[in-house]
Amino acid sequence: METYISRAIREVFLQKLLPNKVLVLLGARRVGKTMFLKNMADNHFNEPFLFLNGEDMDTQAILIQRTVENYRRLLGDIKLLIIDEAQKVPDIGLALKLMADSFEGLKIIATGSSVFDIANKLGEPLTGRKYTINMFPLAQMEFSAVENLVETRSRLDERLIFGCYPELSQILTSKEKADYLKEMVNAYLLKDILEFEGIRSSDKMLALLRLIAFQIGKEVSIDELGRQLGMSRNTAEKYLDLLSKVFVIYKLPGFSKNLRSEISKMSRWYFYDNGIRNSLINNFNPLSLRNDAGDLWENYILSERIKYQHYTGRIVNNYFWRTYEHQEIDWIEEEGGQLSAFEIKWNPNKNVRMSAAWAKAYPGSTFSIINPGNYLDWIS
Repeated sequence: METYISRAIREVFLQKLLPNKVLVLLGARRVGKTMFLKNMADNHFNEPFLFLNGEDMDTQAILIQRTVENYRRLLGDIKLLIIDEAQKVPDIGLALKLMADSFEGLKIIATGSSVFDIANKLGEPLTGRKYTINMFPLAQMEFSAVENLVETRSRLDERLIFGCYPELSQILTSKEKADYLKEMVNAYLLKDILEFEGIRSSDKMLALLRLIAFQIGKEVSIDELGRQLGMSRNTAEKYLDLLSKVFVIYKLPGFSKNLRSEISKMSRWYFYDNGIRNSLINNFNPLSLRNDAGDLWENYILSERIKYQHYTGRIVNNYFWRTYEHQEIDWIEEEGGQLSAFEIKWNPNKNVRMSAAWAKAYPGSTFSIINPGNYLDWIS
């Protein structure tokens, strides 16, 4: 029997589900948005609700008739409207604005798979009328509710290889997990980008992602990416921006405040999920047969930290730090005027000290090492 893992957004989701407002739930495909909403409907929604799928042609045909009378026939006594993949409905932002303004007490939930859905489909019409919540693949802070410490530690290697998409927990064999992730990449990963931007071929996009996959923890030169892919710097930057908007990768900028020698114009890029990264390079070998265990650990732990920050409501700026003299720190957090520095190490026995240049330039900062021996305190 499938075990449902409660999602960390539940409480804030209920707090922001308000009358005559639109609550937008954003996340990559298959992170569990639909399952979350169905669980909420079964266990937490008390009022009559209507669940629509924006990819359904009949749903689109009904919602596209943007009149109060049409929506009154659709809603009847309904007090909660849920539209999954709402961005598929033409002019959905205007439709939701009309409903939110016209039906007293109506609560609306709309889901989408990319930031495009906010900026271009739901954005301007819903100014002042919406809240947005992001959902990621399962976080360790969510796994911790259904597994003990021994189980968590025994599953770490698997999560470094296959990632944390919800459906993977129901798949038994490594081959089936790999096949699932390959299908994710081929069928879903770039679907929103290709649709929205009218890009005819995904080949360049996939080639770009593969290059990023081999540069985890390193500064990425946009010019060099463009040269390797036979495209302009502007096109490479555009592709990276698009990939971040569909929650595939995210950018970590360089930190610089005091020193002329600090590198701040280049960025590092990481994947939101290890399984997607490994699928792109077609490598699902166990850690014992790999030479990139350190990269996998760094990508995994930083993505988990981002989930933790988001779900706990922390307002944090994240950076890496490096000087031209090659002194560096993996992860810098700037929160409430306080700087915290973290080194991410796969080998728990490796002795690491705070950079002397960093300590001198930022004497009030803290310094910590995150390794497999203490990581759970940092992400859950």
